[in-house]
Amino acid sequence: MLLKRACDVAGVLLALVVFAVPMAIVALAVRATSKGPALYWSQRVGRDNRLFSMPKFRTMLTDTPVVATHLLGDAKKHLTPIGSFLRKTSLDELPQLWCILKGDMSFVGPRPALFNQDDLIAARTARNVHSLLPGLTGWAQVNGRDELAIPEKVALDAEYLRRRSFLFDLRILGLTAIKVLGAAGVQH
Repeated sequence: MLLKRACDVAGVLLALVVFAVPMAIVALAVRATSKGPALYWSQRVGRDNRLFSMPKFRTMLTDTPVVATHLLGDAKKHLTPIGSFLRKTSLDELPQLWCILKGDMSFVGPRPALFNQDDLIAARTARNVHSLLPGLTGWAQVNGRDELAIPEKVALDAEYLRRRSFLFDLRILGLTAIKVLGAAGVQH
């Protein structure tokens, strides 16, 4: 646990050095291409089902309902002009480095549910997945991402709970890099 936290903090500090300029460019691009703030803060479910505020670069118009993307119907009509690009490249996720630094998230763990995803929260609680820190990426992310149904996602999250280790986290991070470069499994 202590090793994972130390790796998270060191990784965030390195990532902030590497991504500071790209993050500034993305923030300016979001502001220049749509009305509203560059960051979107959402209430997410963290360890032990506690809520925390998680930032992302805003990819949706400001009047978009606060629901999971797959529940929007035609999600594309809610995207900002650069929203699809930010999602495909996962650049919208970079502000979550703040949550890792604060200790609300880790680099690897189950992706944090929205506060109103009651079915996902209940299924994760039943499998004890709620005891984990949520992650920037996770085992479910590299095995289907947005394409997974909730039972499949929770089964993969529970598998991560059973198999978690430093080497497994490294494997997931490596697979994440491959998936991000290929924009695999991203819903627009």
